[in-house]
Amino acid sequence: MEWLSTEARADLFDTAPIALLTIDSTGSIVFANSQATDLFGFSHREFVGKSLSTLMDLSDSAPSTQTAWIDAQGHRRDGETFSAALSTTTFSTDFGSLTTAAIVDVSERVARTAEADRVRTEAERVRLVVEIERVKAHGEKIVAEGERVKAADEKIVAEGVRVKAEGEKIVAEGERVKAEDEKSVAEDVRLQAVVDRGHLEAQLHQSQRMESLGELAGGVAHDFNNLLAVIVNYASFVAEELLSASVAPGGTRWEGPLKDVEQIQVAAERASLLTRQLLAFARREVVQARPLSLNDAITSMEQILRRTIGAQIDLVINLADDLPMVIADPGQVEQIILNLVINARDAMPSGGTLSIDTSTRAIDDDNFTEDPLQSFVCCRVSDNGTGMTPDVRDRAYEPFFTTKPTGEGSGLGLATVYGIVSQSGGRTKIYSDVGVGTSVSILLPAASAEDSRDLSATQKLAATPQVGTETILIVDDESALREVTRRILVRNGYIVISASGGREAIDLATAASKDSIDLVLTDMIMPEMQGPTVAIEVRKLHPNVGVLFMSGHAQPVLKAGAMLGTDFHLIEKPFDQATLLGNVRKILDQHE
Repeated sequence: MEWLSTEARADLFDTAPIALLTIDSTGSIVFANSQATDLFGFSHREFVGKSLSTLMDLSDSAPSTQTAWIDAQGHRRDGETFSAALSTTTFSTDFGSLTTAAIVDVSERVARTAEADRVRTEAERVRLVVEIERVKAHGEKIVAEGERVKAADEKIVAEGVRVKAEGEKIVAEGERVKAEDEKSVAEDVRLQAVVDRGHLEAQLHQSQRMESLGELAGGVAHDFNNLLAVIVNYASFVAEELLSASVAPGGTRWEGPLKDVEQIQVAAERASLLTRQLLAFARREVVQARPLSLNDAITSMEQILRRTIGAQIDLVINLADDLPMVIADPGQVEQIILNLVINARDAMPSGGTLSIDTSTRAIDDDNFTEDPLQSFVCCRVSDNGTGMTPDVRDRAYEPFFTTKPTGEGSGLGLATVYGIVSQSGGRTKIYSDVGVGTSVSILLPAASAEDSRDLSATQKLAATPQVGTETILIVDDESALREVTRRILVRNGYIVISASGGREAIDLATAASKDSIDLVLTDMIMPEMQGPTVAIEVRKLHPNVGVLFMSGHAQPVLKAGAMLGTDFHLIEKPFDQATLLGNVRKILDQHE
């Protein structure tokens, strides 16, 4: 599992502008980002298990555990070699010691320096040859003149000797100048290398800091989602009872408590949105693209957005009627909108107006112009803040680039927006003028009519009662969540067996008669034994059993479970009764 946990960092490392390799304690490469595959020509799979020494010849010494840059010779897959700078950083994880190697191709810089030295040396050599020939000719002329007059004029002979000595002095001076030039060039190269290394080290430290924050945010969101699932469903139980009581004769006194419970449900939904934002920041969310309404997403976030920007900024929302749906992950759409709103807020420190509007647009390859072949849904976030200069606007999407003071900006907000939109097949465009403000347009492909019909059919199915009589094995280490899940299923006709962990689940499955369990409903991440392993072990005893996973933090084990050969059907926490029952019924019907 060490390798798998390391690979989970791939999404964040792929935003780094340099090649990154992760090496375990045995010296084997366990992960390479996209820049590393481009630099060396190996695929991700071919990197795994290789030793760093098979890729790099180190000119000084082997890399230490401290962050430092050394010169090295790299070997690409096609046999080509290149000059490189290498830096390593070793850190401890729950799975052991890991080393991150950052590699930069400096071949062009070395080649440019060598060519500059060659040109300068050749020019100096030509100048000295010309000067020597001139001095030599002058000396020979004086000697010839002395021979002609036969006067043996010692003064003229002495002058010839002096001129010759002067020529030798000039040659010596040229050698000195050449040596000083070479020394100066070497110093310039050294200083530039120091600056480059400083930039690379700062980016590496920032990347590691964001990774640590992501781990913390993901863990908090996981625990909080378990609590929210309990709150949401117990509030639902109470709301059902109060609703029945309020419509009975003399039940008006229950209308007030019913409204109170409804406020609890609204607050729980808002809290669920916050945890999705945490998981999106941590890149631990499960990306599930589906047809959704951009207008509904913005409306559901309005209260959170108003609290985020503060009272000194006016929020104006203008949503187009009959807006087509888009194919996107709801959590990622919320992340895009929140990042753009935060940037707009920061551009108006003294207050202003922040506008969000939606529309239907068509674009070509370069501009947002009419194109009958593709329809897009546009979300535009505008402010009347400080604006950007052209050079800042051109770099706005670069990872780690920020104009905010140190410690106040990661430089990943717009880079994340650009990545999500590009992966969704969309486009982005920034319009900005200093002192006027900024407008960022996000265009996402409109969903097809068929996708929209599929969504309507799914929503209609979800609205019908999802009851049954099958036997379901629930596995979750959180007792409160396990109990509320049991109650939802039992009150809808199902027979439920509960287990607090993987070992107990296997014991219960062993004691049950063959094929008497119809579905395993298990948490993904649990102590001692994780969900995919539980599912595989139960399937050995009950081959026809269906499997449905639950999690609020499942991304780190998705690839691990896939390697175990288990089918993945996932319900994200916190879930309500309708979502749980609909997914349970769907899996059971597939295994009939």
